[in-house]
Amino acid sequence: MKRVQFGHSPVPYLFVAPQIIIIAIFFLWPAAQAIHQSFLLEDAFGMSSQFVWFRNFEDVLSNPAWLRSAWFTVIFSALVAVLSIAISLFLAVRADEVIRGAKAYKTLLMWGYAVAPPVAGLLGIMMFNPLMGDLYLFINRIGINFNHIQNANDATFVVVLIAVWKQVSVNFIFFLSGLQGIPKSVTEAATLDCKSAERRFWTITFPLLAPTTFFLMVINLTYAFFETFGIIDVSTKGAPGGATATLVYKVYVDGFLGADMGGSSAQSVLLMIMVSILTVFQFRFIERKVHY
Repeated sequence: MKRVQFGHSPVPYLFVAPQIIIIAIFFLWPAAQAIHQSFLLEDAFGMSSQFVWFRNFEDVLSNPAWLRSAWFTVIFSALVAVLSIAISLFLAVRADEVIRGAKAYKTLLMWGYAVAPPVAGLLGIMMFNPLMGDLYLFINRIGINFNHIQNANDATFVVVLIAVWKQVSVNFIFFLSGLQGIPKSVTEAATLDCKSAERRFWTITFPLLAPTTFFLMVINLTYAFFETFGIIDVSTKGAPGGATATLVYKVYVDGFLGADMGGSSAQSVLLMIMVSILTVFQFRFIERKVHY
């Protein structure tokens, strides 16, 4: 039997080329530049540079401010991911049970998706304004001495609350789609076998949402690491004393405001390594427990 061979066409490569070019220009080239600059020590005016090997990395890892920022990033990302997923799952379950006014209820919950992070930060800081902020006045009125301008814990509460509010609508859309994708026959059979709604949710519904939950966990951690820059820059600017500065925001402060290109490049490389390790851990160990 003669084997049929098809000729190679350049058309598929032409379709893929624009995406590859975009990735190369906006990701691979800046990443290579950051790695190169992380080994250089430049003067304050950027006129000369010196190759210093791993000195920038040593300075970053021994800097208490960077270690504090790294610790805050871990806590902040975990809180944002867990709280936003939990709240959106609760709202999605309740929305799936609504019969009257379902479209209006779901639309109101999805509105936050259209708000950009800087706008969300602006709205949040207006609500916590010491002079006219409703949330600020309410919290102090109930007897809590709340001051996010001077207290690091209060400032952390503000940025976490804003970031969670911004992300809930995105998670809500995915969870609601997942709930509506569960076959009615499965839910009806579960209702006959188990009278407890809570037990049905944890034994039947939630396991069926495991792929969606895993996907949202990855998305939310990425969001907390990188996309909350606008929220922090508008709301607290890392204050008080850098207590609410994530690693991404510290790269911006040291590189663009402090003109320390070598140190900020080293920080960005370390951040890339941290995120890569976290991603490998998620797909290597956590995804094994997800049943598709």
